[in-house]
Amino acid sequence: MKNLNEDIKTGSFKPVYLLFGEEDYLKNQYKNRLRQAILPDGDTMNFSVFEGKGLDVRQVIDQAETLPFFADHRVILVEQSGCFKNASPELAQYIPQIPEETVLIFVEKEVDKRGKLFKAVQKKGRAVELGRQDERTLQTWVLGMLKKEKRSISRDALAVFLEKAGNDMENIGNEMEKLLTYTYGQETIDREDVEAICTVTTESRVFDMIRAVAEKKQKQALDLYYDLLSLKEPPMRILFLIARQFNQMLQIKDLRERGYQAQEIASKAGIAPFIVKKSLSQAAHFEMKELVRAVKDCVEAEEAVKTGRLTDSLAVELVIVKYSQ
Repeated sequence: MKNLNEDIKTGSFKPVYLLFGEEDYLKNQYKNRLRQAILPDGDTMNFSVFEGKGLDVRQVIDQAETLPFFADHRVILVEQSGCFKNASPELAQYIPQIPEETVLIFVEKEVDKRGKLFKAVQKKGRAVELGRQDERTLQTWVLGMLKKEKRSISRDALAVFLEKAGNDMENIGNEMEKLLTYTYGQETIDREDVEAICTVTTESRVFDMIRAVAEKKQKQALDLYYDLLSLKEPPMRILFLIARQFNQMLQIKDLRERGYQAQEIASKAGIAPFIVKKSLSQAAHFEMKELVRAVKDCVEAEEAVKTGRLTDSLAVELVIVKYSQ
C-alpha cells in the first residue's frame, strides 16, 4: 500500500495495477484515487470499464493498444472478471507488452497467486492486497473521522461501536454517519448513543450465536438464529458464517496449541487481533476433534440441502442444536 500511495503522490505510474482482497472500501478508494491521479477530471474519452465474468480479452487488448486522445495516458478498469482465479493465458502474455501510455487497473475479490497472470502483474506493475484491517487501524480510522467533525468518543463507546459495526470499513463508515447524525450537537459520543443507533452486523449476531453454542446455552443460540431468520437472512448464508467461524476456531486453536501467542496467531491466520482474542475464548469450550467434526457437519448440512434431504432452515437448526447440547 505504501508503494501505491507513493505512485499516486509522485505521479509515476506503473502500466498495470491489481487491487485485490476482502476490503471493498479500500479497493474502491484506491481505484478512484488512481483514476483521478492519472486522468484529468471529466476525461471519459480515455477511460474504459469492463465488469463481470465473461471478459472479452481481445477487446481489452484492443483498448490498451489505442493511443490516448489528447492526454498522456489511457486508463482501462477491469472489475471482478475472475481472470485471476481462472487461467487467462492471452492476458498473461500481453501484460509485459502494455504500451507506456496505458494504465490497466484490475479490481478483484479473489486471486490465484500461483497463476501466470498474477506473476505477470507482479513483474510489470503492482499487485496490492487490501484485506480486513486490524483493530488498531480501524480505531485510528474512526478517531480520524471523528476528529474531522470536531467530535470525540469514549473508549468504552468506541469498543462497543467496533463490536457492533464489525471490521468491514464500508459498514463502519455507514454506521459512523448514522451515529454522527444521531448525536448532532454533542461534542462527545458515549456508549448509550452507540447502543441506541448502531446496528449489529449479521457476522456479529452469528458470533454471539456461536458463543451461546460454545457455552451450551441452547435456547439463547436458537433465539438468535430465529432472530436472523426473522430479519430475512438466508439460512445458507448463516450456515456459511457458522462454518467459517468453526473453521476459524479450529485454525486458531491449532496455532495456540503449537505455542503461538495471540498477536502471532493474528499475523499467521490473517485475522484481526481482537477477533483472535474472542475466538480463542470460544474455542476453549471445544476439543480439536469437535471443531473438525463441526466443520464437516456444516459441509454435510449444505449437501443435505442441495440434495433435497433437508430444508435449509432445518439443516442449520440441527447443527446449532447438536453443538449447543
